Amino acid sequence: MRVAYNENMSQLAAVLGQMADIAGVAMDKATQALLQADLSLAEQVITDYDEISALTQQAEERAFALLALQAPVAGDLRAIVSGIQIVADVDRMGALALHIANIARRRHPNHVLPEEVNGYFAEMGRIAVALGAAAKEVIETRDPERAARIAVEDEAMDDLHRHLFTVLMDREWRHGVASAVDITLLGRFYERFADHAVEVGRRVIFLATGELPSEADEAKGLTPR
Repeated sequence: MRVAYNENMSQLAAVLGQMADIAGVAMDKATQALLQADLSLAEQVITDYDEISALTQQAEERAFALLALQAPVAGDLRAIVSGIQIVADVDRMGALALHIANIARRRHPNHVLPEEVNGYFAEMGRIAVALGAAAKEVIETRDPERAARIAVEDEAMDDLHRHLFTVLMDREWRHGVASAVDITLLGRFYERFADHAVEVGRRVIFLATGELPSEADEAKGLTPR
């Protein structure tokens, strides 16, 4: 029975890693679709989300089967519950990339972004993709120290998101309300993608140590003592 449990947990981790990989690629494509008004890339993201949805269902079924059939306790139970929570976070990361692609498709053939904010979104996209790769890495390695650094790396995204609002509130803004609404939504989608990557890191820390990091630990990139 123990061998079967270990095999199923390894398979669950592999599915979660695959989901995180797809979500990161989707965010990269969605960002390029946004910046270049590329309809083909936007539609690829929309199509690829079906794969994430299928993997989400597969991962949830595997995790709930482990709960029902193995009656886990202590560390085993923590691992399965953490896996279920990570499934939800990674699925949401894919959905946020999908939202960005949908906006790019809806505005096609026009560009969604005014030229002066392109740089913000190019950098937010780069950070989001890097955080997605970090989430995949810690799912596969269960390295709590690497997982703790994700929260620190997310600070760059938060800074960009805050600064974006200063651009929108500037008196010189001349692109109208509809454009401001699109940019506000898009900024939120990138920020939330990063936040879910941070949550994956927190769950990996909990899985490895049995404790969730405090706000003070997260700010310093530390694991619980």
